[in-house]
Amino acid sequence: MYLIVGLGNPEKQYETTFHNMGFLAVGEAADKLGVKFKKKECEASVAEAHLGGEKVILARPVTYMNASGRAVKQLLAKYKLPPENMIVIYDDFDLPKGKLRIRASGSAGTHNGMRSIIGEIGTQEFPRIRVGIRDPEVNIPIINYVLANIRKEDYPLFADACSAAADAAIAFARGEGIEHVMSAFNKN
Repeated sequence: MYLIVGLGNPEKQYETTFHNMGFLAVGEAADKLGVKFKKKECEASVAEAHLGGEKVILARPVTYMNASGRAVKQLLAKYKLPPENMIVIYDDFDLPKGKLRIRASGSAGTHNGMRSIIGEIGTQEFPRIRVGIRDPEVNIPIINYVLANIRKEDYPLFADACSAAADAAIAFARGEGIEHVMSAFNKN
């Protein structure tokens, strides 16, 4: 069994903000797997799919970004999953817009949602997919930037990035192994 978690904020006003890349990507994964987010459990909106006989849980924590770890901890406990069977998708200001970076583990960096997850589950040893959002032409404080709406002209770039992140998460949940997923999807 695998868990795919997309980080974001649940209210409509945040739907198309940079901080919701994880929500957008996990939504894309649900579309590709033909499932809908119909259940609420463990402080998350959840969809359930099956890949090659394995159950896959897709989740969007509704705790808001800075408390994402609460939902993740509950989901791992409910489904009795080790953290290495989870992949988290989130926005990353440290990467150029539209760039993906997949890692098997690592620190939270500047991301409060990841800090919350690592703090709640007590480890940083779990795979993650970072979707780059930084635009060198925009010079505003990070907190204002991540909560800003994606510019219309950038929609295609971020749609492609979220689609690729969804494909990477699905490959991981299909059991392809994080090293294989990294080599297939980490492009310069």
